Amino acid sequence: MTEARIPLSGYGRPFAPEMLARAHAFHRTLRTRRTIRDFAPDPIPREIIETCIRAAATAPSGANQQPWHFVAISAPETKRKIREAAEAEERAFYGGKASDDWLDALAPLGTDAEKPFLEIAPWLIAVFAQRRGDDGGKNYYVTESVGIATGMLITALHSAGLGTLTHTPAPMNFLSEICGRPATEKPLVLIVVGYPSKGATVPAHALDKKSLEQVSTFIG
Repeated sequence: MTEARIPLSGYGRPFAPEMLARAHAFHRTLRTRRTIRDFAPDPIPREIIETCIRAAATAPSGANQQPWHFVAISAPETKRKIREAAEAEERAFYGGKASDDWLDALAPLGTDAEKPFLEIAPWLIAVFAQRRGDDGGKNYYVTESVGIATGMLITALHSAGLGTLTHTPAPMNFLSEICGRPATEKPLVLIVVGYPSKGATVPAHALDKKSLEQVSTFIG
C-alpha cells in the first residue's frame, strides 16, 4: 500500500547569488574543522549534545529506517572503562597487528596507544549501527545511512563550536558491553567531543586538502 503523502515544506527558491553566498559561508565554516587530540576538561551542557544528536538524526536513511543509535557518555567511570578497553586494543595494534605501511601513514600524526583524551574530554559519543529494527525486521543500507548521520553529527558539533576526534579502535566490541547495547547493533565509531585545550596543536599537514579537481568530476 502506498503511504499517504504530504506537501513538501521548508524549501524556498532563493536567487542564485544568495545560494552561492550560503554555500561559501558553509564552506568557510567547515574549512576550520580539524581533528583534535588536545581537549579541555571544561563541561559542555547536555542540551548542546542533545541538539547536535537531533540534527544528526535528521539524516537520510535507506527506507527511512534510521538504523542508528547514539550513546552520549559523560560519566567519569564509564569514560575510564572505555579508555582502558580502547588502550588495550591500541597496544595490540601498535604492538604488531598493524602493518608497517599503516604505521608509516600514522607516523606524521604522532599517535600511540595512549588515549588520555578519552577521559579528559567531557563527552564521548558512541555511534552504533542497527542491523535490525525495533520490530526485528532487517535494516537496509545500514553502513551508508549511519555514515551519513555520523558526518552530520560531526558537522553539527563543529558548528556549535566544539572540537571532535573520530576514534576507531579495532575491534570495538567492548563498546557494546560497556554501553549496554544489544547484539543486533555494531559499534562503528567513537566521537570524542569538547573544547580544544589551551595551546592545542594539530599537524601542519592538517591544512592540506585535495583540490576540487582531485576530488570531483563534472559531466555535462
